[in-house]
Amino acid sequence: MVRGSRLRVETVMLFLYFATIWITLFAAWNLVVRCYEDRVSRTGAVALLATWLTLPIAGTSLMLMDPYVTARSISTPCTLWALAGALDFLSEDGSRRRRLHGLLLAGCALVFGLFFHPLMTAYAVVAVLVLATIQLSKTVWTWTAAGICVAAVAAAALPQALSVPESSDYVHVAMTRTYWFLSQWHWYERLGLAAPLLLLARMARRQVDWPARLALTRMSLTVGLASTVVALLFAHVDSTSHLIARLQPLRSFQLIYMVMFLFVGAEVSGRLLRRHAIRWTATFAVLAAVMLAAERQIFPNSAHIEFPEESARRVEKNPWVRAFLWVRGNTPKGALLALDADYIEKQGEDAQCFRAIAERSALPDYSKDGGEASITPSLTKAWVQGESAQNKLSAETDEERVSALTPLGVDWVVLEKSAVTGFACDYANEAVKVCRMPETLNRTIVSSQSPASRPSGMRR
Repeated sequence: MVRGSRLRVETVMLFLYFATIWITLFAAWNLVVRCYEDRVSRTGAVALLATWLTLPIAGTSLMLMDPYVTARSISTPCTLWALAGALDFLSEDGSRRRRLHGLLLAGCALVFGLFFHPLMTAYAVVAVLVLATIQLSKTVWTWTAAGICVAAVAAAALPQALSVPESSDYVHVAMTRTYWFLSQWHWYERLGLAAPLLLLARMARRQVDWPARLALTRMSLTVGLASTVVALLFAHVDSTSHLIARLQPLRSFQLIYMVMFLFVGAEVSGRLLRRHAIRWTATFAVLAAVMLAAERQIFPNSAHIEFPEESARRVEKNPWVRAFLWVRGNTPKGALLALDADYIEKQGEDAQCFRAIAERSALPDYSKDGGEASITPSLTKAWVQGESAQNKLSAETDEERVSALTPLGVDWVVLEKSAVTGFACDYANEAVKVCRMPETLNRTIVSSQSPASRPSGMRR
């Protein structure tokens, strides 16, 4: 898209962000159309989802939709389209043409989603299959749900039993993902699993006369119960294999939250707000203000909305980002940098990713790269090596830094402002400083004396 349009990467990403939000809300509207007849309820359902898009989902380390473009930005609307198509296909009073159209819609949405996020789309496939099983089953729903839970446990037990024990290094990686294990969750995060299921169970009693609503509610309950049981049985910290934990079954709650908010929004607007403009304005003003306040509290040192052209003129207030931008403009493109392994979690850093901003390579970090290594075990060795070399980097002595980083080919280090060092630091602000490794300084001196041998990245 960037090459074809000749636009800036940031501009294309912003366009994709707006487009995926719109498509998600449009898909949600089409799903609600199959469940509610009046426009007020439909509008309220989509409006509540739009207001709460950045709400976290229990302790899964997910939001309903990320505040930037990710693979889930595309897989999420695909999931909603697949459910809408499945409802059409399974409808008993639908025409043959409508049923075929629904089958085609569900199939295309799932295939498209698999290209972008296989794991989340796999849970969407499970949800569609559960929906079909519930609709086609002639037995009592509770027995059907129980059978699905037993099947889910059996499907998880077989690969878990056949998996080989993991290395101690990989176990170290897996332990960085606390959200894989229910035992590591806070009480309010566990409440985030139980509350939606209790609410949906209560709503199911009142939707007997609405087949589509009842089917979606029962599907959500079944998927939620099955994934919770699987997580409780197989996602343990002390397991010899973390295969099932790595599949993160509780991430299926993203879909459950979507269905819950759509139904809550529809019920509240249809029963309480109705066609009163003042009620709508007051209600959604309060909901939006609460979300805005929460978001500003989580990321207080970063702009709430960033536009490409504005970012080029704006004076960046986040000192970490200013340091990363300095690195981008003042270091060779082939430079390798080291930062504190947990720099993303530092006070005021606001989860700003070094590589994306600085456009330079860095040793593996604890947070983002730990997540990548946890789902790709082949990266374990590289992650452990990089993470251990950067552990408490700002608190170490220069001798310890040189000993750990020089064998890895590190050229520059980003340290906290309070770090004690004798390295040559070309940049510093109120939070961090960027310093040359001694070998980098020596190479720069030699290169300046011999222009013919100067690296191309340093001819700036």
